[in-house]
Amino acid sequence: MRQVADADGRLAPRGRRGMAQLARIRGDFPAALAAVPTLGWKDRHHRVLAHIRFPHGDIERAAAAFEAARTEAEQHDAPGERAIAQTLLALVTDFADPLRAEDELALAHQYLAPLDQRATVLYAQVAALARDAGTEGNIVTDRATVLRTESTVAGLPWLTPLIETTVAFHHAVRGAHDDLTATIDRLRQATANGDFA
Repeated sequence: MRQVADADGRLAPRGRRGMAQLARIRGDFPAALAAVPTLGWKDRHHRVLAHIRFPHGDIERAAAAFEAARTEAEQHDAPGERAIAQTLLALVTDFADPLRAEDELALAHQYLAPLDQRATVLYAQVAALARDAGTEGNIVTDRATVLRTESTVAGLPWLTPLIETTVAFHHAVRGAHDDLTATIDRLRQATANGDFA
């Protein structure tokens, strides 16, 4: 990725974004954050920043960064990027403002309808899980089981830590301590290689 970025060719923005994302995935948030000012629209600088803010619980600034990413995508007539940013905005707002999240998720579904973006559709399903956190019965955990399978079959195992985090949130909201402990154990297993830890 560094060679691609340094060559400053057509794929350089993807290389720069990839290096920042790899730093974030490995937990090197200072390196990821330091890379953001070097990124631009093509590098998805706002989305990279939001992905750094979200795991730190800085929901307000993560949401603002995803909103900025969506606005920039609209300005560049990039419907796929707009749908990604909107879906992630719905996801992060689930953790702080469920009423707003409902509207954000509805808009995400509207943006996704004409597109073929399997990973983003799965993100929307995770957002719906987070929205429903705390509901009675097994609906959230049953849907999470299906999502784990779908994301693995689709070759997107990196969604597993997010799914487990959402299920942990659900159990925490319900005060289901034993289920929460089991979910945190699964989350630790899913991040044992250091990615997303």
